[in-house]
Amino acid sequence: MLPEIQSLHDVWQSNRTIKNTNTNQIAFDNLTNSIISTGPFYFYIIDFFDLSLHHISKSITDIHGFNVESVTFNDILGAIHPEDVDFVTKAEAFSTDFFYNKIGFEKLLNYKISYSFRFRIENGDYVLFNHQSLMLSLDDNGGLGKSLNIHTRLDHLSNSNTYKVSFIGLNGEPSFMNLNLDDPNLYLKEFSKREIDIIKLIANGFNNNQISEKLFISPLTVKKHRKNILAKSESKNTIQLIKNCILQGII
Repeated sequence: MLPEIQSLHDVWQSNRTIKNTNTNQIAFDNLTNSIISTGPFYFYIIDFFDLSLHHISKSITDIHGFNVESVTFNDILGAIHPEDVDFVTKAEAFSTDFFYNKIGFEKLLNYKISYSFRFRIENGDYVLFNHQSLMLSLDDNGGLGKSLNIHTRLDHLSNSNTYKVSFIGLNGEPSFMNLNLDDPNLYLKEFSKREIDIIKLIANGFNNNQISEKLFISPLTVKKHRKNILAKSESKNTIQLIKNCILQGII
């Protein structure tokens, strides 16, 4: 195993489950059927109990050239650009610290973790991908069980990486977008469920009046939310906001 890949394993090692965990099949089917892609993508489930892969989508062959029947987790990790392995390792360590030491590991099941890095594709080139992971199961002690990972090509949108991490809240949880790994003001970038709803409506072409009718709030309140959203996301305008949200897996 390459030393760079070993550093990633070291991050997960102390928090891996020591027993097999069950995944709700209906919930998994609903998740995969609801994936909205902004580019070519594939997904798989990683079982941290033994690092085995399951439910690998066939598109992994078209994108990476991997054989869906024999590909391993280390094969996928080995396709990360050597210069981005350090960032991915730090992003995973940052995410672990956030959930286990700041808001509680039980919240992990209600969040999607998102960041981007360069992956090697079938022809040998490295292009930008968005990585999204959603934990599907934990053991009773918070040990990592099974995770749904989704990798989406972004090179048709951008080849420039922000090297930031986003935690996208599900089931009413707040979201945290565009976080620097050494950001001391983590909670100043908290996005409420209402703000995420507005972002998604903006991306779907709704104007302020239409958003206000949809969410039963005043146009003035929508305008205030939009101003706060632009500031938190470090976006100069709506176009940049939508692009940033796509790159971070928000929409």
